[in-house]
Parts: sequence; structure tokens; C-alpha cells
Amino acid sequence: MTTHELAAMLNARGVRPTQQRIAVYGYLMDHSTHPTADTIYHALAREYPTFSRTTIYNSLRALIEARLIRPVLIDAEEQRFDGNPLDHGHFKCVRCGEIYDFDLEAPVLRQMCPPGFRAEIQDVYYTGVCADCEAAFRIDIHCSEGA
Repeated sequence: MTTHELAAMLNARGVRPTQQRIAVYGYLMDHSTHPTADTIYHALAREYPTFSRTTIYNSLRALIEARLIRPVLIDAEEQRFDGNPLDHGHFKCVRCGEIYDFDLEAPVLRQMCPPGFRAEIQDVYYTGVCADCEAAFRIDIHCSEGA
């Protein structure tokens, strides 16, 4: 996505498109890895050496408030960020630490909300073992059984 397109998206949500906000938003749009603020800071520091950690946090806060990005609070130890603001679920693998997105259908989301309430943001988190780690675990067991 171009700088102009990112700036237009920020403007459309009433966010002043500063260089810092455009850089942070662009990074999140290009990296679907659910990075931490520190990861974003280190990635952008090469190109923008004047950016501070505070700048990154302030930019993230502005983007969250505008609902352009969403925080991923699946781990109590670290906050991560997602460039996809649409409702979807997250799965964190306890073995490899990766966070994966999965789709949630609107009827399921409506059923999960208590009657009479209006949900504005739905966060669904699962933790467990991802398919790749589970497959590797099965291979390890099979190899050690044959030894």
C-alpha cells in the first residue's frame, strides 16, 4: 500500500496522517505476524532513526482509537497488534508461540453476545498447539517408538 493510500485511510477515520502514524500503520498492513510495539520500533528504527518507543506507542494508540488496527491481548505478558480491524479470532500456539488468525461468522458472533447487549468489538482467543507443532510432535513420537 502506498503512503498516499495509507494517509487517505487515516484521514477517512479522522486521524491526522503524520509520518509516524503512516509508518506504523504501513508496517502493520505489510506484516500480519501480530508484532509487539517493540518489534515495530526495531523494524522502523532503521528507516526512521528519530522515532522513539513513545512515538510508536502513541501512534498505535491513535490507530486503535480510530479502529484501524486492533490490539491482540492473547498473552498477559505482551500486547501485540493486528492490522486487520475486522472481527476474527486468534489462536496462539503454546509450543512455537505463533499467533494465527481464523474467521468468525457473523451469526456465531451474534449468538455469543448476551441478549439486549450490543457488542462493538468481539475478541475470541484460543491457545493450544497449532497443526504444524502437532504434526511434528506425532512424528517425534513415531520416530522414538521405532528406535
